[in-house]
Amino acid sequence: MTKRPQNPTAAVLFMLTATAFIAGTTLLAKMIGTGVLGEPLHPLQISHGRFLFAFIALSSVAMAMRPTFTRIDLKIHIGRTAFGWSGVTLMFAAVAYIPLSDATAISFLNPVFCMLLAIPFLGERVGPWRWFAAAMALAGALILLRPGPATFQVAALLPLGAAMLMGAELIFIKKLADREPPFQILLVNNALGLLIATVAVLPVWVAPTGGQWAALAGIGVLMATAQTCFINAMARADASFVTPFSYITLIFASLYDLVLFNIWPDVISWTGAGVILTGALLLAWREGRAQALRR
Repeated sequence: MTKRPQNPTAAVLFMLTATAFIAGTTLLAKMIGTGVLGEPLHPLQISHGRFLFAFIALSSVAMAMRPTFTRIDLKIHIGRTAFGWSGVTLMFAAVAYIPLSDATAISFLNPVFCMLLAIPFLGERVGPWRWFAAAMALAGALILLRPGPATFQVAALLPLGAAMLMGAELIFIKKLADREPPFQILLVNNALGLLIATVAVLPVWVAPTGGQWAALAGIGVLMATAQTCFINAMARADASFVTPFSYITLIFASLYDLVLFNIWPDVISWTGAGVILTGALLLAWREGRAQALRR
């Protein structure tokens, strides 16, 4: 396979587009889950819409481009999709109760949980700097949980659970990345996700309003486009260079919250997010150093 020429500028543009779209999916989920577009829909129905319309978008591309597929490792795909579907459902539930910026910041813990899970499942070794970065990011999450009888946010446990599940999903993605083409991984993931989401949504499904249908379609198309942009970014520059730009999602989430819901992040939100971002960036830096030393 011929490696795509490196283009850091294009990689950054792809990643910035992906972050804007990812934050857009949580914004639309918040609008659907808080009654802005009609009677609030259950998070299971929102995640079903996400997989439904993402699969429609990706399968349309597949029919037009007719890509070549390789052998599918179904067991790994099922594991990846189960964790991913669970994580995104919890995330969509979280944004209905807490600010987008808080939920987004807590979700940035997923690479930390991935690092912890990589020890037993991938046999990776974790040095002191990585442990320090993980501890810092977890401390930021604790700040955002606002511990105390008067301030503790139970709903903040939802994105924390989402981060844990999506961290586990990354383990499966790492295994798939060396075995199958990126587009095949996306298409199979969304097909399996749609199957799981369809079964799960049956007990709670209600007829959406026209605005909710449009928002659900927007979530699916934005997520499929964001995933495509992310893959293109990773193909054009080293992961250690590209990954830190994903944290700009927090800026878009805060901006969307401010413009549409007039929600200003408070001091605790900024402090917790800052600590998580510092830990996550430190972890990304150490990953980049480790990759450089292995070359």
